[in-house]
Amino acid sequence: MKKVILSLALVLAMGVSLTSCRETKKDAETTVEDATEQVEEAADEAGDAMEEAAEETGEAVEEAVEEGEEAVEEAVDSLTQE
Repeated sequence: MKKVILSLALVLAMGVSLTSCRETKKDAETTVEDATEQVEEAADEAGDAMEEAAEETGEAVEEAVEEGEEAVEEAVDSLTQE
């Protein structure tokens, strides 16, 4: 009698453990949707970072041009004063 009860308990435990590990279709769809949203958010953040970097680069180039113009003007002024 003990063997029958233990065997049934073992079969029940194995059945529950195998059943609980199965992934449902809803779980898979939710996981795919979450992954898609995360990829979209990462792409948006990357795009924003690229735009910001481009703006900063443009500003740095403009400042370099202005400083170059000032240096040329100073050089011309110092040559004409001599």
